Amino acid sequence: MRTALLQITSGEDPRQNAVMLADLVRRAASDGAGFVLTPEVSNIVTLDRSLQAERVTTEDNDPVLAALRDEAARAGVWIALGSIAVKREDPTDPRMANRSFLIDPTGGIVARYDKIHMFDVNVTAEETFRESAAFRPGEAAVVADTPFARLGLTVCYDLRFAHLYRALAHAGAEVLLIPAAFSPVTGAAHWEPLLRARAIENGAWVLATAQTGTHPTAGPRARRTHGHSLVVSPWGEVLSDAGVEPGVTFVTLDRSAVREARSRVPAIDHDRPFTRP
Repeated sequence: MRTALLQITSGEDPRQNAVMLADLVRRAASDGAGFVLTPEVSNIVTLDRSLQAERVTTEDNDPVLAALRDEAARAGVWIALGSIAVKREDPTDPRMANRSFLIDPTGGIVARYDKIHMFDVNVTAEETFRESAAFRPGEAAVVADTPFARLGLTVCYDLRFAHLYRALAHAGAEVLLIPAAFSPVTGAAHWEPLLRARAIENGAWVLATAQTGTHPTAGPRARRTHGHSLVVSPWGEVLSDAGVEPGVTFVTLDRSAVREARSRVPAIDHDRPFTRP
């Protein structure tokens, strides 16, 4: 399957982001892609929580989701919408969901995944995040079948929790999706080694589509993200690094590479139960 990773710099206006993404999907499809991926929080990137709460909607009203469903049907392509911030209809908990969607070539939603692990960290004195203040963690791992591979859906900070990826691999995932809006500080230190580790441990493709650069804002502080969307083979080779500029990266997925890697080092078949210390 010819696959396109969209590296973008989302702003604070979901409708403008929808227009940008629809154009990129059309470009990718015209260049032969049958599977198109976007990064985490494709609909809005902002450090202003009040603005975020004002502009985020339920999934039925989100312009990015609507635009990409239309483009999937128009072009006949699969789209992995890395994630969008969406309001949940739960009066007992006002927090949003950081939700991924897998969209089929008719525009139908065939899988949803709510990010499980929340980015509550102090990267530096100036760069502090409390994702759980605005987002409710998901509770279920998700795999989804397509004609070209079984996919395991994850988002960004999930990357640091190897047991999640092992569970996805045991559920048959051949391709691990890791859309992200990684911090430049942690990205420079950990992004590539962690992605390669998840591929090597599980003998799976890793497709990691990233937000990049300085995100436009009307406020005094702008969010910055690492970029470097990566494609890692099931043997752990980095086949593509998108650098820091927005754009489209293409790769051809071959599920036989998964069978080959797992036959050479069948580690996922060697897991054993043990007593914890």
